[in-house]
Amino acid sequence: MKKFEQEVKKRIADNRQNKTLRKDADNFMMTSLVSKYSYNFSWLGRPIIQYPQDIIAMQELIWETKPDLIIETGIAHGGSLIMYASFLEMIGHGHVLGIDIDIRKHNRNEIEKHPMFKRITLLEGSSISDEIADKVVVFARDHKKILVVLDSNHTHEHVLKELNLYSPLVSKGSYIVVFDTIVEDMPNESFLDRPWGKGNNPKTAVWKFLETNDRFAIDKQIENKLLITVSPDGFLKCIKNL
Repeated sequence: MKKFEQEVKKRIADNRQNKTLRKDADNFMMTSLVSKYSYNFSWLGRPIIQYPQDIIAMQELIWETKPDLIIETGIAHGGSLIMYASFLEMIGHGHVLGIDIDIRKHNRNEIEKHPMFKRITLLEGSSISDEIADKVVVFARDHKKILVVLDSNHTHEHVLKELNLYSPLVSKGSYIVVFDTIVEDMPNESFLDRPWGKGNNPKTAVWKFLETNDRFAIDKQIENKLLITVSPDGFLKCIKNL
């Protein structure tokens, strides 16, 4: 296994220098984003709006860190919540706290009747409101290792506030995963009906956050491994405790 693991590390490092492979991956990302490729998948019966590569990355992170609590902002149909809960079920411990400003009734019903709901708690409200942030801090109090996933409003201001609010909950060795940082890399006309776009998105929030927070660093190895991901610069590893 040691030899195999060394070979894997070398291949991942080589990916960074492989211009042809990276160009092909970038072309696929741009084309597939337009066709809403990520909307075609489900996890244990619930729609999960994620790329398969990012799903694998989250599985690896959760298995590696074995968190006691996963906090996810942005629920949609609940597929990600169900997925994280199923990973924790296999590990044998842990809980998922899902936060959304609007949990639609039909989604809530489907999530609550799912077998994995036993490991899920739902909070309805804005993830950056004082009320919700206070509730999250109280909920997290009895959990030692926490992993945070940010996937709600994708504006710079919103994501930056989420990062500042929830980063203190993450201890050394765990992660904050910021989804949809790829918005910064897409054409300006991609988000005409959204409040985010180039210069105003999760990636710009990550860059700003890291200017003043030295507890986290971008884990480029994950990005180099995946090549296809909606989270370039979005896998933030906690490298020191508070």
